[in-house]
Amino acid sequence: MPELPEVETVMRGLRPSLEGRRFQKVIQRRDKLRFPLPENFAQRLTGRCVVKLARRAKYVLVHLDDGMVLFFHLGMSGRMTILPRVSGAEQRPVLDPHDHVIFETDEGEEIRYCDPRRFGMMDLVAEADLLQHKAFRDIGPEPLGNGFNGPILSERLKNKKNSIKAALLDQRVVAGIGNIYACEALYLSHISPERPAGSVQGSEADLLATTIKSVLTRAIEAGGSSLRDYVQATGELGYFQHSWAVYGREGEPCRQCGEGAEAPVITRVQQSGRSTFFCPGCQR
Repeated sequence: MPELPEVETVMRGLRPSLEGRRFQKVIQRRDKLRFPLPENFAQRLTGRCVVKLARRAKYVLVHLDDGMVLFFHLGMSGRMTILPRVSGAEQRPVLDPHDHVIFETDEGEEIRYCDPRRFGMMDLVAEADLLQHKAFRDIGPEPLGNGFNGPILSERLKNKKNSIKAALLDQRVVAGIGNIYACEALYLSHISPERPAGSVQGSEADLLATTIKSVLTRAIEAGGSSLRDYVQATGELGYFQHSWAVYGREGEPCRQCGEGAEAPVITRVQQSGRSTFFCPGCQR
C-alpha cells in the first residue's frame, strides 16, 4: 500500500494538470470502489474548477471552487495516470477494465483512476466539514509539519504498551507512516521495533522524530518506493527502494555495525501481520 511519500509524490504529480483547471468531463464506470461513490458523483464534479491540491496522511485532497473537497485513497492497487491531450487523428489507449473513474480537464488532459483490487476510495465533502469526516477526525499530526517533534512524539507514545513499530503505524499517533518507513526510521535511530512504545521518551523521541522527517523527505525526493502496483502519476517509478538501509535486507550485514565474521545481520520478524526488518545488534 502506498505510504506518505508515495501519496505525496502522486499529489505533486497531479498538481500541474489539475490546479486551476476545470473538469470538462467526468466518467464514472462503476458505483462502488471500496465504499460506494457519492450520489451523482460524476455530475457533481463536472464543470467544477480545481482550486488546489493537498495531502492529509495517505489521502489526496482536491479542493474545488464550490467549497467541496474531492479526496481519495489509493488503497492496495490504485493509481492515477495522466494522459496528455490528443489532437487530429490521435487516439488515447483503450480504457482498461479497471479504469473506474476518468477525469478530463478543459486543457484536454485525461486522468484515469485504475484500481484492480478496488480497495481505494473516493468521497466528496464540504471543506468546512472535512476535519470532522470519519476518515480524518482521529488522525495524528503530519510528520513533516511543524506540529510534530520529539516532545509531541513523546507525549503521544507515553503510557503505550504496544511495540514502537505498531505505534508508528497507528495513524492516531502520527499520520501517514507505513511499514517501510517505520522500519527505516527505527533502524537509523537505533531503536528496536519490539520495544514498548511508551519507553521511547526524551532524547530517543527527539532523534526518532528527526529521523522520521529525514527518511520521509528523502523518499519524497526520490519519488517514493516502487513496490508492486505503485507508480507516479506521470507513469515513472520511484527510486527510494534503492536507498533502503534495512527494509528487505534480511540476512545481509548491518551497515551500521560494520563487517566481519561476528557482525550481526538484518533479521525479519512478523509484527501484526507485517514484516519488520531490524538489526538485533545496534537496535536496542
